[in-house]
Amino acid sequence: MPTISLCMIVKNEERYLARCLDSVAKLVEEIVIVDTGSTDGTIEIASRYTTEVFSYPWADDFSEARNYSFSKASMDYCMWMDADDILEEEEKDKFLQLKRSLSSDTDMVMMKYNTSFDEAGKPSFSYFRERWIKNCEGHDWIGAVHEVIPPQGKVIYSDIAISHRKESGGDSDRNLRIYRKLIAEGRLLEPRQQYYYGRELYYHKQYEEAVSVMERFLDSEEGWIENKIEACSVCANCYFQLGKEQDALITLLRSMSFDVPRAELCCEIGKYFLEHGNFHIAVYWYETALGVPRKEYSGGFIVPDCYDYVPLLQLCVCYDRLGDRKKAKEYNERAGACKPYSQAYLYNKRYFNSL
Repeated sequence: MPTISLCMIVKNEERYLARCLDSVAKLVEEIVIVDTGSTDGTIEIASRYTTEVFSYPWADDFSEARNYSFSKASMDYCMWMDADDILEEEEKDKFLQLKRSLSSDTDMVMMKYNTSFDEAGKPSFSYFRERWIKNCEGHDWIGAVHEVIPPQGKVIYSDIAISHRKESGGDSDRNLRIYRKLIAEGRLLEPRQQYYYGRELYYHKQYEEAVSVMERFLDSEEGWIENKIEACSVCANCYFQLGKEQDALITLLRSMSFDVPRAELCCEIGKYFLEHGNFHIAVYWYETALGVPRKEYSGGFIVPDCYDYVPLLQLCVCYDRLGDRKKAKEYNERAGACKPYSQAYLYNKRYFNSL
């Protein structure tokens, strides 16, 4: 059975660190904590779980810090987590089963990363991340922000999920500040970093600049397909904010020049036509979303609701506007079967019962 070093970089995480380590400490053989300048009780908490606690000067580079943490690992595989991550109780048996069955020639294990949750606590946004990486040369983190280890060798996908349970906002300007610094230093952003830079600009409501960055990324011949598709969504949202709705629609449709339709994009296109009163066209796009299979292992961002609940609920609205109350009610019940606790479903149910 392979051994695992849990490698973490932390700073001022006294609120979350014990929760994270309690969830996984008994499942790994080694814990390596690299502190990048805490001024609270983070180091004291880390020291309760491991003697492998190191200090490392923060240099606005996540890859640099993560590579340092991996350099201190002595087990077969390195595993990373952030302090506000947690391995839920129901995932622990699967974690142990994977350890027992993992082939020694495996280079990387991808696991789901659940980062948003609905009103019932079910994941509403997830994607796969490299989680166990063989402890050997050639598996290095790259990217000062939104760091990644490019997959290589034998990669397996597991349905084990790590949950990101952040309860308070951190430094929301940090990533954009790092990107600005890199650009000021004359550093060229590789395609993946261009995409994430554009996202940061969008989050900061700098829509004109975000569009400029995203359009250059979309026009380039380089870049990962999933990033291209998601860039269409971000760029379209910027156009909507700028009042350029026709450009937004064109950009959403452009996503299909990179690959077959994604349900997430179909729902956005459907929303455009719904809001413009073109209900028949909206129906087409929402029904298309229902028929799109999830590309779970593509590495792209997955919004599970876009494959059932959202298009079903919106089809209810469309058919109600078209005067077909029977069909509208049927779609609402199907949406309710996905999320019986949904306030939108329950509101619609009361609406139909009142007719």
